[in-house]
Amino acid sequence: MITSKIIANGILKAIGFLILAAVVLYFLYLIQSVIIYLVVALILALIGTPILDFFTKRLKFKHTLATIATLFIFILFITSFILMFIPLISSQGENLSLLKTAEIEKNVNQLINQTSAFLESYHIDSERMLNEAKLTSKINFNFIPNFLNLILGTISSFGIGLASVLFITFFFLKDRLLFIKGAKKLMPNSQEEKILNSIHKINHLLSRYFIGLLLQLFIVFILYLIVLLIFGVPNALIIAFLCAVLNIVPYIGPLIASVLAAILTMLSNLGSDFQSEILPTTIYVLIGFWIVQIIDNNLSQPLIFSKSVSSHPLEIFLVILIAGFLSGILGMIIAVPLYTILKVIGKEFFPENTVIKLLTKNI
Repeated sequence: MITSKIIANGILKAIGFLILAAVVLYFLYLIQSVIIYLVVALILALIGTPILDFFTKRLKFKHTLATIATLFIFILFITSFILMFIPLISSQGENLSLLKTAEIEKNVNQLINQTSAFLESYHIDSERMLNEAKLTSKINFNFIPNFLNLILGTISSFGIGLASVLFITFFFLKDRLLFIKGAKKLMPNSQEEKILNSIHKINHLLSRYFIGLLLQLFIVFILYLIVLLIFGVPNALIIAFLCAVLNIVPYIGPLIASVLAAILTMLSNLGSDFQSEILPTTIYVLIGFWIVQIIDNNLSQPLIFSKSVSSHPLEIFLVILIAGFLSGILGMIIAVPLYTILKVIGKEFFPENTVIKLLTKNI
């Protein structure tokens, strides 16, 4: 018989559980930076696992030495990435300095005037359009000092985060076997084999996925670079790299990359004739970028991703689309790795389920 005391105890337990869940979620919110460091370090460890195995199995390195060599490769890549931006930063330093804000305003106004002249040549009342929009009055160039302070703060935080991530990655790679042994002690004996098989398959598939992602970004980077070099866009290497990195975000990233490439192309040609040089070059670059995106979306991306995580291209497209609707850009980025994890767990623990059989037949 259910008494008021039992009901009261149930309500108190439910309230206690909700309070505990709220405290845990708040704690996770407070340490979100640490969680991000752990996730990034785990991704680097997954990417570095094949490199580590190459050093240990092929070159016969000791495990610790192989770990150091793998980490050194990561540091070398990151350093090269940072050094690549130094020419761009140094060449644009004067324009970004506080004393040159008037020059930046002059250049932007020059671009607006050239656009206006182009529109007037087609009998479009550009003056009325610009006055109605009040574009020049809305542009406040006093944001630049604050922007520079934001950049300095971001660089400082990035340095701390990078050091933390590399430190954690080192121990993820060096002590991965110890982590597995420790996890075994916490696993129920009846489920130990399934859990270990899941971890092994997840590690293998995600390593392939992230290496495939790097390969896809490299292909896009080369194609973007070719387009920019053909049309003589300054700082082509850096612009191509930035636009390629944006492809990490499926479908939306390439669109942002096209807009970024168009803006940088126009700004790099300031002083030239708008109708005969700036506009045609920008249009050609955009067409080139769209062709690259067609190649990437229909050839390189589906083939690389479907092979790396053993999923059909349509399956991947639908997963990314659903994740985008549910969680936005972040959901689109983590959709494929998370879906792969769920597929592996489903196959290990529910192998007889008809839907899971159909989705995991290639795993």
